[in-house]
Amino acid sequence: MTTAPTPNTPPHPAYPAATASPAGSPAASPAPSPAAVGRRLSVVADQNPNSPAPAGCNSSSPSTDVPGEASRVRKTAAAKAGADIRGEVLLTLAQLRLATPSQLKALLLPHQQGTDHVRRALRNLLDESPALVGRTHRAQQSYWYCTPAGLAEAAASGELASTTGRTTGKRIAASKTGLREHGLALVDTVVAFHQSQVAEHADWRVEVAHPTPAGTLVPDGVVLLADGASAFVEIDRTMSYARLVAKLERYDAYRNAPASGRGNAARAPRSHWQETYAGPSLERPFPVVLFVFAPAPRRAVPTTREAAFHERARRVGSVNYRLTVATTTLPRLTHDGADAPVWRVVGNGHGEERRALAALPKAR
Repeated sequence: MTTAPTPNTPPHPAYPAATASPAGSPAASPAPSPAAVGRRLSVVADQNPNSPAPAGCNSSSPSTDVPGEASRVRKTAAAKAGADIRGEVLLTLAQLRLATPSQLKALLLPHQQGTDHVRRALRNLLDESPALVGRTHRAQQSYWYCTPAGLAEAAASGELASTTGRTTGKRIAASKTGLREHGLALVDTVVAFHQSQVAEHADWRVEVAHPTPAGTLVPDGVVLLADGASAFVEIDRTMSYARLVAKLERYDAYRNAPASGRGNAARAPRSHWQETYAGPSLERPFPVVLFVFAPAPRRAVPTTREAAFHERARRVGSVNYRLTVATTTLPRLTHDGADAPVWRVVGNGHGEERRALAALPKAR
């Protein structure tokens, strides 16, 4: 697993301390309770992902066993497997805010046939006092998120690169306005990157605030890629083209913001993006901006919205020069993988060609 960077620690990209909530207002993380600190989340290695699930771990599978000692041993083994990934489940929910059991299985136990181990881990966390996770049911699906106590325990583990400003996913999970589907689409994107080994799921940050002269920029996600570069990720389901272009202009403002601070004898003053993402010798270019268009009811299909966005985005100042912007659709991304030629570069001269992530042009 790629080790997530810590803020202001070159040469790896760092992340600002403030993370804005979906409404744009930062929310402070809960302080670890004495119980959480004393308990300290124990994050242990996952079980061997290549090993088959223990017999009977999939509750949907028929069983010919008769009640007895063997049956009790089987249930104990399955319960232990759920306990083994308890810490990983909690940390993943703390990072991504919400997820379904299927999404957690894809990230943590991709070779398991069912979600039983993940569900046992979730019930384990739910049965804590106080509960470390919560859930919301909608349309025969369960959506899981960290409680304040869960965030406190995750922070006390020391496994999170940044804890300031993290929020629970309760409001998102319970949302009826599409906010939940937006969050789930982001997790599907994380899964696609993880399965393609483009980036580990632990190397994502959700809604990290970045200062610009035009106001605060809050990307849906910031990811540290396997090659050491970073990327901004935006998920679109229902946003108007005007708002999409406005957000792209905010990236342009962030990229072109003047240097701040006085610098010193060893180096000149740097802008926020240089300090955060460029590395100690400014060897890394400005992170690529990736837009993923996801399906949404009563909206044009993702491919149509992607094409319309290209027509408007190419007119933004630094695009195709100081700002590299690429797009794809969520169905294409999840089907082909994040490392496949699924990305279409915004700008004149690129046409309909799609490229792999590693083949995208570098910002100047």
